[in-house]
Amino acid sequence: MQAYYSVAIVTLLTGLVCFGMAVTVARAHSKTGILAPTMTGNPYLERCIRAHTNTLEWLAIFLPALWLFAVYWSPSTAAVIGLAWLLGRIVYFIGYVADPKRRFPGFLIQSTATIALSVGALGRIIYLMSVA
Repeated sequence: MQAYYSVAIVTLLTGLVCFGMAVTVARAHSKTGILAPTMTGNPYLERCIRAHTNTLEWLAIFLPALWLFAVYWSPSTAAVIGLAWLLGRIVYFIGYVADPKRRFPGFLIQSTATIALSVGALGRIIYLMSVA
């Protein structure tokens, strides 16, 4: 299990970042005076909600790819790529909240990391199946 400590830390950091984004959404509700469950009516609130939701949508792709890459390739490499994903999501969130046109650098970082993890894990699994 020690081999997976770094991947576990990245997984937990990802959860904390998502929680931080949720806090930002809650603050946006308060700041705009638009209380939950209402999700529209102010562009700043809508951008916060959308950026947070986009991150949650990517978790279903990122987390399995992260762990499968760690299991079938390398936990340390998976953790480094996972940190890049996390950084990309933070850049994405900050950019999107400021101006939706500024979300693309973060999107590029996180999508590249996700593709690397997904293709790497899938390729390795197919390879190992073929030689078994």
